[in-house]
Amino acid sequence: MTLRSFFIALLTAVLVLLAIAGGGVAWVLAQSPLNLNDGGVEATPTAAMFIPKQSPLMVSLLVNPTRLESLVQVGTPLGDRPRTRQELDRLKAGLLAQTGLNYRRDIQGWLGDEITLAITSLDYDRNPDNGAQMGYLLAVAAQDGERAREFLQILYAKGAIAGEADLVFEQYKGVNLIYRQTRNGQGANLASAVVGDRYVLFANDPKVLRDAINNVQVPTLNLAQSTAYQQALAPINRPRIGVAYLNLLAVAKAFDTEPTDPIPTLTLAFGLSPEGLIADTAVAGLATDQAQPPSLTAPVTALQYLPPKTSFTAAGTDLQQFWEQITTSLGTDSPVVSLLTTALTQFSPDLDPTEAIFPWVTGDYALSVLPNRDWVFVTRQTEQTPAALGELDSLAQAQNLTISTVSIQDQPVTAWAELAAAGGQITAKVQGAYTTLDDYLVLSNSLNVVSNLVRSRRANLTTSQAFQAAIAPLPTPNNGLLYLDWPQVRPLITEKFPVVKVIEVAAKPILEHVRSLSLTSTGQADGISRATLLFNLSLF
Repeated sequence: MTLRSFFIALLTAVLVLLAIAGGGVAWVLAQSPLNLNDGGVEATPTAAMFIPKQSPLMVSLLVNPTRLESLVQVGTPLGDRPRTRQELDRLKAGLLAQTGLNYRRDIQGWLGDEITLAITSLDYDRNPDNGAQMGYLLAVAAQDGERAREFLQILYAKGAIAGEADLVFEQYKGVNLIYRQTRNGQGANLASAVVGDRYVLFANDPKVLRDAINNVQVPTLNLAQSTAYQQALAPINRPRIGVAYLNLLAVAKAFDTEPTDPIPTLTLAFGLSPEGLIADTAVAGLATDQAQPPSLTAPVTALQYLPPKTSFTAAGTDLQQFWEQITTSLGTDSPVVSLLTTALTQFSPDLDPTEAIFPWVTGDYALSVLPNRDWVFVTRQTEQTPAALGELDSLAQAQNLTISTVSIQDQPVTAWAELAAAGGQITAKVQGAYTTLDDYLVLSNSLNVVSNLVRSRRANLTTSQAFQAAIAPLPTPNNGLLYLDWPQVRPLITEKFPVVKVIEVAAKPILEHVRSLSLTSTGQADGISRATLLFNLSLF
């Protein structure tokens, strides 16, 4: 196993432990051996002092894995506990595969209450001859420094990192560094140190380890002292079991370049909820510092005009303002922007929703992509609605579509259809349809969708138990919501964004536990946009 593979596996393990903990918490929030009645612990990653401010990614587990395992076991019905134990054992065995190490024998006795993994740099040596070399740093809290040193002896003695190499000991600023120097002159493939009997550090190169020590001794260099990082975490009062920090630009570009300009960063603090994991998030580095307090105290009425089954739903008020916010914050090429644009342009590639739809949607709205890939858009009518529909009709005619009106239970429905003659018969392929229900406009690419909504007014998305369970924990007031039925939307996302398939390989264990994801914005202040994200999880 290469060190890079080990770090990737460890990142997956941390995420899976978060997922499994969330999956079992519904049973035991009141009687957990962790005493996590409030969903977590009052802690932040202390190992952030080793991480540079420009780090693209940091993920921290703030609770000892053994205690998380106890939480899951207590919260699992007796008949299912063997399966849970087997899953956790497979996770640990897979992580330590080919290392010759055993978790209970070699690690459990000295491991403390924090595991922090970071990508410290996109190119730690800045050598153009060997391409971009990402720096990996693993910082593990130790509850027994002496046993941690014994572990390092076992690690190197067993040759956990393959390849012929000489063991090198180096004193650097009072810290004893240990690393294997490969005999082919290609440099080290593992470097480690015990710092102050409190932390065990691992890196994929001694330079990464030296930089980590420098970050501690010069606090202005490290992430813990970053003003943006501190501001992002400060208002998050909910107890947590983990924290993640992402440099959004670096992640979006798949670590292609070293960022130099101020860029958005995402900080997430994960806590436990009866429904799974709930994350308070903060996006810093936005283009505007204008305060934007949340405006909604309840889900918008437009949700009552959506079908009961959905793969993806977005709902809120003032779509134009929402669009400006996400394009400013995430960029026009982001997956969220692309997904919404694709849905609304499905019936006509010439439709620019930012010009044809968004400007006149000033009231509450809701958009759903359905399991069969149809979509439906609902918004409260305004004085601008009739003129806007006339423009959409004109656009349909320009696409050689026939406009006709059909009656469904005495409800007039306008349909755009493509007519074709074959074998003496004329067939019509509906490209879109719309009608008005109460004060709301309902627009879809499918006449069947509109027809079903007219016929079954009582069966709508707000009556779905799965949807209600996914949005109930979200805080109010807020600025609307995003909801994804993960099993349904997963194929759609991987089809639209092939890069997600690469992420799925590493994150498969956690994704298998996800039922749905729901997100709400709770406003913006001081250049930081805040939101809450719920991972609705199931253990089996």
